[in-house]
Amino acid sequence: MSFYTISRRSLMKSLALLLASTTLSRRGLAQNAGGGRLIVAADSEPKNLNPAIVASNGVFFVASKVIEPLAEASFDGKDGLSPRLALSWEGSDDGRSVTFSLRENVKWHDGKPFTSADVAFSALNVWKPLQNLGRLVFANLEAVETPDERTAVFKFSKPTPLQLIRNALPAVTSVVPKHIYEGTDIATNPANNKLVGTGPFKFAEYKPGEYYRLARNPDYWGEGEPKLDEIIYRVLPDRAAAGSALEAEEIQLAAFSAVPLADLDRISKVPGIKVISKGYEALTYQLIVEINHRRKELADLKVRQAIAHAIDRKFVVDTIFLGYATASTGPVPKNAPEFYTPDVTIYDFDVAKANALLDEAGFARGSDGNRFSLKLRPAPYFNETRQFGDYLRQALAAVGIDAQIVNADSAAHQKAVYTDHDFDLAVAPPVFRGDPAISTTILVQSGIPGGVAFSNQGGFANPQIDEVITQAAETIDTPARTELYREFQRLVTAELPLINVAEWGFITVARDTVLNVADNPRWVVSNWADTALQS
Repeated sequence: MSFYTISRRSLMKSLALLLASTTLSRRGLAQNAGGGRLIVAADSEPKNLNPAIVASNGVFFVASKVIEPLAEASFDGKDGLSPRLALSWEGSDDGRSVTFSLRENVKWHDGKPFTSADVAFSALNVWKPLQNLGRLVFANLEAVETPDERTAVFKFSKPTPLQLIRNALPAVTSVVPKHIYEGTDIATNPANNKLVGTGPFKFAEYKPGEYYRLARNPDYWGEGEPKLDEIIYRVLPDRAAAGSALEAEEIQLAAFSAVPLADLDRISKVPGIKVISKGYEALTYQLIVEINHRRKELADLKVRQAIAHAIDRKFVVDTIFLGYATASTGPVPKNAPEFYTPDVTIYDFDVAKANALLDEAGFARGSDGNRFSLKLRPAPYFNETRQFGDYLRQALAAVGIDAQIVNADSAAHQKAVYTDHDFDLAVAPPVFRGDPAISTTILVQSGIPGGVAFSNQGGFANPQIDEVITQAAETIDTPARTELYREFQRLVTAELPLINVAEWGFITVARDTVLNVADNPRWVVSNWADTALQS
């Protein structure tokens, strides 16, 4: 994706072409109860749209309407979950098996029946070996038994906490069709970008730089769902354009704070527009500085400590996030009380201490005032990550570190950081998904193969941290597992494999004609089967 400003004229022209090119006429839309076309702002175009391989919110935003998980997060369901492809799940006392009872009469979008064979194939051939999060969650999965088409029994070689599996169900268990992927190179299968799922919407069309189009699945298992006929994801990399398009009624919804925070107060007063903070409770974003430990300077703990002291977290929260964030203390956010501990090493903003640490490490200032130079890559996904990159460059300059910013689109950024390791520092926004084993420990655990997105690609390795991660993954006793993750936080903040800066949730802005918004804690990345447009 290229980041560029889309003019109002070009936006209108593109939307007109889109509406003219779709096969659904307005007469056809009106014949469906509810119905209608929802046009949504999208600020990125993922290189791989398959959430079974890339479990990231940029992928889920589109793909979750097409490909479904075993369960979804819920405000009021048992264990905070509501059934999707699985109706129930039960763990054995020894932690070595979990049995899923699957939904009946579900069809893939090509008409083939969904069965337990699809779940077994997805778990063993996709989630465990390929997915950025599934590699950890299902590390000890050795077999999936399918005694009948409606039952899948996951067998583990070591005890695996049911708590972890439950917490992982929404994000990690997107099921793909065995008959399309079996016998192919799964990582390069064309279906990764022309999705075939069981969800309420079918993948219909993608025009690079313009839009994704999803069409209603008439054979969806949910009675009376979906309510919409189409969802159009209009590619709007410039977030100012999203706010303007909302006001002009050219789009109807912008999620993930696509409308800049600085515009929220003004746009909330526009008639017909609502600002919604719900729907992100299970998606706490964490602003972090990723570190390439292959650089001799950054392999020195005192240098990493100096960088941590050079960052003014209060300034970041107040100025970049306009107060819509909280300063971080470590790798587990404060809004996860089951695991969070404040008993960690804290790095207060202290430029003098940062300079002293760099002096102690032997990196003296040169005649130009600089100690050394670093390549800094801010993630392009959000305004805040890019703005923090600019701030970090200035903060490092104050302690004699010359940070050269390298900007790239999302695909190029991910390749540079997670495959080529072509960075010294990178700004990233990983997501805490309710359990440290899901998308948090992967950021510091060693041995992650190159090319795994949103993982430890900085070369950091610490046997003690790895051991705690391994123990927690096999500890069934909940209090003991909780204490292990508190120790994990203490070790990470002491060793600084990365630097946690802030944590935040997002805002959705929508026209008030959009109904049933934010009705679960992962709404923005859930299936939108009951989302509707007021007639």
